[in-house]
Amino acid sequence: MNKVKINKWRTFVIYFQVNSSRLYLVSILIYLCIQKITYVVIDKVNQSIKEIENFQFTTLEEVEKFRLKFLSRKGLVSQYFDEFKQLSGEEKRNVGKLMNQFKNLAESKFAELDESSGDSAVGQSGSELSDLTLPVNLGQVGSIHPLSIVRQRITEIFARMGFTTSEGPEIESDWYNFSALNFPENHPAREMQDTFYVSKGEKVEDDILLRTHTSNVQTRLMEHNKPPLRSIMIGRVYRNEAISARAHCQFHQVEGIYIDKNVSFRDLKDTLYHFAKEMFDKDTEIRLRPSYFPFTEPSAEIDISCFICKGDGCNICKHSGWVEIAGSGMVDPNVLINVGIDPEEYTGFAFGMGIERITMLKYGINDLRLFFDNDVRFLNQFVGA
Repeated sequence: MNKVKINKWRTFVIYFQVNSSRLYLVSILIYLCIQKITYVVIDKVNQSIKEIENFQFTTLEEVEKFRLKFLSRKGLVSQYFDEFKQLSGEEKRNVGKLMNQFKNLAESKFAELDESSGDSAVGQSGSELSDLTLPVNLGQVGSIHPLSIVRQRITEIFARMGFTTSEGPEIESDWYNFSALNFPENHPAREMQDTFYVSKGEKVEDDILLRTHTSNVQTRLMEHNKPPLRSIMIGRVYRNEAISARAHCQFHQVEGIYIDKNVSFRDLKDTLYHFAKEMFDKDTEIRLRPSYFPFTEPSAEIDISCFICKGDGCNICKHSGWVEIAGSGMVDPNVLINVGIDPEEYTGFAFGMGIERITMLKYGINDLRLFFDNDVRFLNQFVGA
């Protein structure tokens, strides 16, 4: 081996030894840095844990400051976990348990503070707690709307007689609202002055409108279910009328229907007689007056004896001793045929009444508009009713 090759080899060996030493020193420095970061993180976390454990509050602002300091997006929990990501895998395993302990402690402490602050009476400014010995302000007590009271009562009465409750759409087709119920095409109820039409179709049956009564639910019930049927239909209805003390463009109605074999007019009378006694007074009497409805035959208006004057005559009964509450009758055979029920096998009765009218009679209210004005002075009269 010549001298040139020997010198080159010596040079390589010396270069390797020097650089190996440098690499070793660098690795030591990196290790020490990581150790320092680890110790710094552990120390800061331990300090924060002690701070959380000793935290007390006197105002809601201090509770909010606690949340911002520890649990907000830029809080200490987020900051420490960002530093935690810089650690090696082995160091993460050593520090991870402490980090989770710190996070869980901060969250549980805030939940405890939040619950405690919610149970404490805080002044309007929130700067200091109120005197807990002061009388408690329970606030204003509300009431159920009178229409809701009467609606619930009607439902309870008919439920005890075996009637279920059915509901249907308020936007309806002409078929379910008029045609299937035996209304002729020239009936006044179809005209624009009585009905709110959403759209007009090429045929009368294709017209879309706001229902004028809850009879549309009866039609749907009979069409999609087989007898025996016994149900009431309660809901809002619409008619194009001038608003006054006795009329409104929207009101609430309850209708009932009973379809079965051998249902008679006597069943109708007994049902409404029982309802009148339960709704008004045990001494209430009923009177049936012949009338006409397209969907019932024979038909009758239902009057009750005036429970205000006991038949002597007053402004409520217009000095007649009787007050009209409902329309009724035996279901017309044409209606049964339209919904696919054999009128030779089944018969039934139907009735309908306005909930506003029943409420006005029961509570002596003389203006229909009061139900829709949302006047607190009016509604407060029914607290505890």
